[in-house]
Amino acid sequence: MLAKAKISRSALAAFLSGEAAPGVVLMIAAAAAMAMANSGLAEAYHQWFHHTLAWTPIAKLDTLHLWINDALMVVFFFVVGLEIKREIVDGELSDPNRRRLPVIAAAAGMVAPALIFLFVARLQPMLHRGWAIPAATDIAFAMGVLALLGNRLPPSIRLFLLTVAIVDDLGAVAVIALFYSSGIKAMWLAVSLAILAGMIALNYFRWRSAWPYVIGAVLLWFAVLHSGVHATVAGVLAAFTVPLALDSRRRSPLLRLEHALVKPNGFLIVPLFGFANAGVAIGGDPAHFVATLPAAIALGLFLGKQLGIFAAIWSADRLGVAPRPEGASWMQLWGMALLCGIGFTMSLFIAALAYPMHQQLVEEAKIGVLAGSVISALAGWTMLRFARPAKPAED
Repeated sequence: MLAKAKISRSALAAFLSGEAAPGVVLMIAAAAAMAMANSGLAEAYHQWFHHTLAWTPIAKLDTLHLWINDALMVVFFFVVGLEIKREIVDGELSDPNRRRLPVIAAAAGMVAPALIFLFVARLQPMLHRGWAIPAATDIAFAMGVLALLGNRLPPSIRLFLLTVAIVDDLGAVAVIALFYSSGIKAMWLAVSLAILAGMIALNYFRWRSAWPYVIGAVLLWFAVLHSGVHATVAGVLAAFTVPLALDSRRRSPLLRLEHALVKPNGFLIVPLFGFANAGVAIGGDPAHFVATLPAAIALGLFLGKQLGIFAAIWSADRLGVAPRPEGASWMQLWGMALLCGIGFTMSLFIAALAYPMHQQLVEEAKIGVLAGSVISALAGWTMLRFARPAKPAED
């Protein structure tokens, strides 16, 4: 019995430390949300997240759903910011030659889905605000599907997908800040900028303890929350101020925070967000499944992502702008581009921002996000599972 317990603990530890684990947990959370939203517990599910709280310390956050989306998700964006800074300072994005192709691919992978969305929804102007919904890639989901393939793929595929997704996240944050902020309050914006300046000054004067940056991040979030700029932007901005350099004990504040937060982020915050946002009733009006909005989002994710990213890689390689990832075949790169059509977390997040006063449109957007993400995941996995490796002389 003791030996079996040790084996079970070892298997659990191996799972939790694997790249597929956060994606699998997120899938389970999304499936649980869908199950509850289509069962006798549907009303309780929606009441739990959207019912006004009897008491809240922050008046703007008066439901559990708002606490998850506008508070807990700041931690998600903070971790994203830490990853982006680490890659820019000392990773794949630190070398201009190595970052050229991921940046080009990520940009094309955001523009193409937006254009397809706008084309499909061209006759319904009220839907146009959702153009950015299919433009984002879900890192956890995509990396989870990729990890399920084991050692079938060259390491360059995994590294390239991760880099593209990180650049994609940076673009999504910029889109949220520029296009989904409203009612800017000058005083709170000034307070936000003052706090951010103070955190930058801490870095400039080589303050290497992590705690001042954590406290500063919380204060920045509170100020940005009241400024009219979406609160999650504070997470990325705060992360950019955290130093990567080593302190007197040979430890990096950025790496320490990233290490401390990556598992709570992957196994608690993102799955909780998925559980709170993925629940959509599929037994209602069948017209919702063929409505313009879900079709525009699903086509943007499935067609737009693969066309934009694969065309960018092929063009850059053929024109000599940047070579394709080493050791990867064109079929494998196509499969990787398909996986970028998994937009789950960020797409659901942007959908809620795009139509804050139209719950029916948010529900339709969820259908499009789930459909596009599932089709992209299945198609990408199938393509990568059966794609042949690159030949030594393949061009």
